[in-house]
Amino acid sequence: MQIETFFPYRLAIAAEGFSRRLASVYGQEFGLSREEWRLLFLVKDGTIDSNVLARRTTLDKVQVTRASQRLEDRGLITRRTSPNDRRLREFEITQEGRAVFEAALPQVEAVAAETLARLAPGDRAALEQGLDALLRAMDALPVPPRDTGPEG
Repeated sequence: MQIETFFPYRLAIAAEGFSRRLASVYGQEFGLSREEWRLLFLVKDGTIDSNVLARRTTLDKVQVTRASQRLEDRGLITRRTSPNDRRLREFEITQEGRAVFEAALPQVEAVAAETLARLAPGDRAALEQGLDALLRAMDALPVPPRDTGPEG
C-alpha cells in the first residue's frame, strides 16, 4: 500500500487543503490564526467553557490557552474563571470580536462555497453523506485519550 491510497492520509490532506483555503481569508484579511478562528466561531453564540471547547474542537489545552490569550489581547473575547468550577475558564465574544467574525464569515463561506462548487452535485451529495456516516461511526467508538507527548 502507498500512503497516497491510505484513507486516513487522503482525508487529512483534503481537510488540510480545504482548511488552508479558508485560512487564507481569515488569516490574511483579519489576522486570525486557525485556532483563533475556531475559538471565535465557537464563542459567537454566547459564553462557552473550556470543557465544551475541548469537546467541540480538535484543539488541545495549550492551543486554546494561546489562542484565547491572543484574542483577549486584541479585545475580541473575554476570559474569566468559572464561578461554578475554578478549574474551568469561560470565554465570551466581545462586540469587537463579533464585528470581526461577522465581517469574516461571509468571505470564508464564499471561499468554501467556491471550493465545493467544483464538485459535481452527485459527488457533493456523496461527500456530505459519507462525512455524516463517518462522524456517526466515530461518535459510536470510545474516545481515545489525547496524546500528551513523550512524557505521557
